[in-house]
Amino acid sequence: MIFVGEGALLRRAVQHTLDSGLAVDLVCGPAAPRTAGPDVPFLAAADVNAVAAELAAASTDGLVWSVNNRMIFRAPVLSTGLRILNVHHGPLPAYRGLPEVALVYAMLRGEREFAATLHHVDEGIDTGRTLAAESYPIGPDEPYHVVLRRGLETCHDLFKRCLPLAAAKPDWTGEPTRPTGAGGGSYFGREALARLPEHRGHPNFARATDLGFLAGYLPELAATLR
Repeated sequence: MIFVGEGALLRRAVQHTLDSGLAVDLVCGPAAPRTAGPDVPFLAAADVNAVAAELAAASTDGLVWSVNNRMIFRAPVLSTGLRILNVHHGPLPAYRGLPEVALVYAMLRGEREFAATLHHVDEGIDTGRTLAAESYPIGPDEPYHVVLRRGLETCHDLFKRCLPLAAAKPDWTGEPTRPTGAGGGSYFGREALARLPEHRGHPNFARATDLGFLAGYLPELAATLR
Protein backbone atom coordinates (compact mmCIF):
# COMPACT_ATOMS: atom_id res chain seq x y z
CA MET A 1 0.00 0.00 0.00
CA ILE A 2 0.97 3.63 -0.54
CA PHE A 3 0.82 6.53 1.92
CA VAL A 4 0.40 10.19 0.94
CA GLY A 5 0.74 13.01 3.47
CA GLU A 6 3.13 14.47 6.01
CA GLY A 7 3.85 14.99 9.69
CA ALA A 8 3.46 12.87 12.79
CA LEU A 9 0.13 11.29 11.86
CA LEU A 10 1.59 9.98 8.61
CA ARG A 11 4.73 8.74 10.36
CA ARG A 12 2.68 6.91 12.98
CA ALA A 13 0.40 5.36 10.35
CA VAL A 14 3.36 4.09 8.33
CA GLN A 15 5.06 2.73 11.42
CA HIS A 16 1.89 0.98 12.61
CA THR A 17 1.47 -0.61 9.17
CA LEU A 18 5.03 -1.92 9.24
CA ASP A 19 4.60 -3.16 12.81
CA SER A 20 1.47 -5.00 11.68
CA GLY A 21 3.48 -6.96 9.13
CA LEU A 22 1.93 -5.22 6.14
CA ALA A 23 3.94 -3.99 3.17
CA VAL A 24 4.40 -0.29 2.47
CA ASP A 25 5.15 0.18 -1.22
CA LEU A 26 5.82 3.91 -1.13
CA VAL A 27 5.45 7.07 0.94
CA CYS A 28 4.73 10.27 -0.98
CA GLY A 29 4.71 13.82 0.36
CA PRO A 30 6.62 17.07 0.72
CA ALA A 31 9.05 15.61 3.27
CA ALA A 32 10.13 12.10 4.18
CA PRO A 33 8.67 10.84 7.50
CA ARG A 34 10.97 9.47 10.18
CA THR A 35 10.13 5.76 10.34
CA ALA A 36 11.80 2.61 11.56
CA GLY A 37 11.63 1.31 7.99
CA PRO A 38 14.56 2.92 6.15
CA ASP A 39 13.97 0.65 3.16
CA VAL A 40 10.52 2.13 2.49
CA PRO A 41 10.80 4.17 -0.74
CA PHE A 42 9.97 7.86 -0.50
CA LEU A 43 8.79 10.07 -3.35
CA ALA A 44 8.95 13.83 -2.80
CA ALA A 45 6.04 15.70 -4.36
CA ALA A 46 4.37 19.07 -3.93
CA ASP A 47 1.50 17.93 -6.18
CA VAL A 48 0.43 14.30 -5.92
CA ASN A 49 -1.22 14.48 -9.34
CA ALA A 50 2.13 15.17 -11.00
CA VAL A 51 3.37 11.74 -9.88
CA ALA A 52 0.25 9.71 -10.70
CA ALA A 53 2.15 7.32 -12.97
CA GLU A 54 4.78 6.69 -10.29
CA LEU A 55 2.10 5.88 -7.71
CA ALA A 56 0.34 3.46 -10.04
CA ALA A 57 3.60 1.73 -10.92
CA ALA A 58 4.66 1.36 -7.27
CA SER A 59 1.37 -0.05 -5.97
CA THR A 60 1.14 -3.79 -5.34
CA ASP A 61 -2.37 -3.86 -3.87
CA GLY A 62 -4.13 -0.81 -5.37
CA LEU A 63 -4.60 0.85 -1.96
CA VAL A 64 -3.57 4.43 -1.12
CA TRP A 65 -3.93 6.01 2.33
CA SER A 66 -4.19 9.79 2.57
CA VAL A 67 -3.12 10.79 6.10
CA ASN A 68 -2.60 14.40 7.18
CA ASN A 69 -2.49 15.23 3.49
CA ARG A 70 -3.16 18.76 2.21
CA MET A 71 -2.78 17.83 -1.47
CA ILE A 72 -6.00 17.39 -3.44
CA PHE A 73 -6.35 14.31 -5.64
CA ARG A 74 -7.43 15.16 -9.17
CA ALA A 75 -8.04 13.26 -12.41
CA PRO A 76 -4.45 12.12 -13.01
CA VAL A 77 -4.51 10.02 -9.82
CA LEU A 78 -8.24 9.31 -9.68
CA SER A 79 -8.04 7.83 -13.19
CA THR A 80 -5.41 5.25 -12.26
CA GLY A 81 -7.87 2.85 -10.63
CA LEU A 82 -6.15 3.17 -7.25
CA ARG A 83 -8.45 2.95 -4.22
CA ILE A 84 -7.77 6.08 -2.17
CA LEU A 85 -8.91 6.33 1.45
CA ASN A 86 -8.59 9.56 3.42
CA VAL A 87 -8.48 9.96 7.19
CA HIS A 88 -10.26 13.27 7.76
CA HIS A 89 -10.29 15.05 11.11
CA GLY A 90 -13.90 16.16 11.22
CA PRO A 91 -17.38 14.66 11.04
CA LEU A 92 -18.57 14.38 7.45
CA PRO A 93 -20.39 15.80 5.67
CA ALA A 94 -20.84 18.58 8.27
CA TYR A 95 -17.21 19.75 8.52
CA ARG A 96 -15.31 19.44 5.25
CA GLY A 97 -12.09 21.24 4.37
CA LEU A 98 -9.11 22.22 6.55
CA PRO A 99 -9.50 20.31 9.84
CA GLU A 100 -7.70 22.87 11.99
CA VAL A 101 -10.04 25.60 10.74
CA ALA A 102 -13.18 23.46 10.95
CA LEU A 103 -12.44 22.65 14.59
CA VAL A 104 -12.28 26.35 15.50
CA TYR A 105 -15.71 26.91 13.97
CA ALA A 106 -17.09 23.80 15.68
CA MET A 107 -15.97 25.19 19.05
CA LEU A 108 -17.38 28.63 18.23
CA ARG A 109 -20.69 26.92 17.51
CA GLY A 110 -20.60 25.19 20.88
CA GLU A 111 -20.27 21.67 19.52
CA ARG A 112 -19.82 19.12 22.29
CA GLU A 113 -18.57 16.40 19.97
CA PHE A 114 -16.27 16.16 16.96
CA ALA A 115 -15.01 13.15 15.01
CA ALA A 116 -12.49 11.50 12.74
CA THR A 117 -13.90 10.10 9.49
CA LEU A 118 -12.54 7.62 6.96
CA HIS A 119 -13.89 8.09 3.46
CA HIS A 120 -13.26 7.22 -0.16
CA VAL A 121 -11.65 10.01 -2.15
CA ASP A 122 -13.64 11.20 -5.16
CA GLU A 123 -13.59 14.29 -7.39
CA GLY A 124 -14.84 16.57 -4.61
CA ILE A 125 -13.16 17.65 -1.38
CA ASP A 126 -14.17 15.39 1.51
CA THR A 127 -17.31 14.35 -0.38
CA GLY A 128 -16.56 10.66 -0.96
CA ARG A 129 -18.51 7.81 0.59
CA THR A 130 -17.94 7.47 4.33
CA LEU A 131 -16.55 4.13 5.50
CA ALA A 132 -16.11 4.61 9.24
CA ALA A 133 -16.07 7.30 11.91
CA GLU A 134 -15.05 7.71 15.52
CA SER A 135 -16.32 10.56 17.65
CA TYR A 136 -14.78 12.21 20.70
CA PRO A 137 -16.04 14.76 23.24
CA ILE A 138 -15.30 18.48 23.46
CA GLY A 139 -15.37 19.68 27.05
CA PRO A 140 -17.21 22.99 27.63
CA ASP A 141 -14.10 24.67 29.07
CA GLU A 142 -11.36 22.93 27.12
CA PRO A 143 -8.99 25.05 25.00
CA TYR A 144 -8.37 24.37 21.34
CA HIS A 145 -4.96 22.75 21.77
CA VAL A 146 -6.35 20.14 24.18
CA VAL A 147 -9.23 19.29 21.86
CA LEU A 148 -6.99 19.12 18.79
CA ARG A 149 -4.59 16.70 20.47
CA ARG A 150 -7.51 14.45 21.38
CA GLY A 151 -8.72 14.63 17.80
CA LEU A 152 -5.35 13.63 16.38
CA GLU A 153 -5.27 10.60 18.65
CA THR A 154 -8.77 9.72 17.49
CA CYS A 155 -7.62 9.94 13.86
CA HIS A 156 -4.81 7.49 14.58
CA ASP A 157 -7.14 5.15 16.46
CA LEU A 158 -9.53 5.18 13.51
CA PHE A 159 -6.71 4.35 11.11
CA LYS A 160 -5.53 1.46 13.27
CA ARG A 161 -9.05 0.05 13.45
CA CYS A 162 -9.69 0.28 9.73
CA LEU A 163 -6.27 -0.71 8.38
CA PRO A 164 -6.77 -4.49 8.59
CA LEU A 165 -10.31 -4.23 7.23
CA ALA A 166 -9.31 -2.22 4.17
CA ALA A 167 -6.17 -4.29 3.59
CA ALA A 168 -8.01 -7.61 3.74
CA LYS A 169 -10.92 -6.74 1.44
CA PRO A 170 -10.48 -4.64 -1.70
CA ASP A 171 -14.27 -4.33 -1.85
CA TRP A 172 -14.69 -3.33 1.81
CA THR A 173 -17.75 -1.09 1.98
CA GLY A 174 -17.22 0.22 5.48
CA GLU A 175 -18.62 -0.36 8.93
CA PRO A 176 -22.38 -0.84 9.27
CA THR A 177 -22.65 1.90 11.89
CA ARG A 178 -20.89 4.56 9.79
CA PRO A 179 -22.67 7.90 9.24
CA THR A 180 -24.76 8.05 6.08
CA GLY A 181 -24.71 10.71 3.41
CA ALA A 182 -21.94 12.46 1.48
CA GLY A 183 -21.49 15.98 0.24
CA GLY A 184 -23.39 18.90 1.68
CA GLY A 185 -22.43 20.32 5.05
CA SER A 186 -20.07 23.28 5.26
CA TYR A 187 -16.65 23.74 3.70
CA PHE A 188 -13.93 25.31 5.83
CA GLY A 189 -11.10 26.41 3.58
CA ARG A 190 -8.88 29.47 3.36
CA GLU A 191 -11.85 31.82 3.01
CA ALA A 192 -13.23 30.54 6.32
CA LEU A 193 -9.75 30.90 7.80
CA ALA A 194 -9.56 34.55 6.70
CA ARG A 195 -12.95 35.27 8.33
CA LEU A 196 -11.94 34.04 11.77
CA PRO A 197 -10.91 37.49 13.10
CA GLU A 198 -14.52 38.64 12.50
CA HIS A 199 -15.55 36.39 15.41
CA ARG A 200 -13.35 38.00 18.08
CA GLY A 201 -16.41 39.17 19.98
CA HIS A 202 -17.79 35.64 20.28
CA PRO A 203 -17.82 34.36 23.89
CA ASN A 204 -16.07 31.16 22.83
CA PHE A 205 -13.40 32.88 20.73
CA ALA A 206 -10.56 32.86 23.27
CA ARG A 207 -11.05 29.16 24.08
CA ALA A 208 -11.59 28.16 20.45
CA THR A 209 -8.40 29.88 19.32
CA ASP A 210 -6.08 28.99 22.21
CA LEU A 211 -3.45 27.19 20.15
CA GLY A 212 -1.06 26.80 23.08
CA PHE A 213 2.14 24.96 22.23
CA LEU A 214 0.62 23.91 18.88
CA ALA A 215 0.91 27.43 17.43
CA GLY A 216 4.24 26.56 15.83
CA TYR A 217 2.68 23.59 14.05
CA LEU A 218 -0.21 25.65 12.65
CA PRO A 219 1.52 28.68 11.10
CA GLU A 220 -1.35 29.78 8.84
CA LEU A 221 -3.89 29.63 11.63
CA ALA A 222 -1.56 31.35 14.10
CA ALA A 223 -0.77 34.15 11.62
CA THR A 224 -4.46 34.78 10.95
CA LEU A 225 -5.23 35.02 14.66
CA ARG A 226 -2.40 37.45 15.43
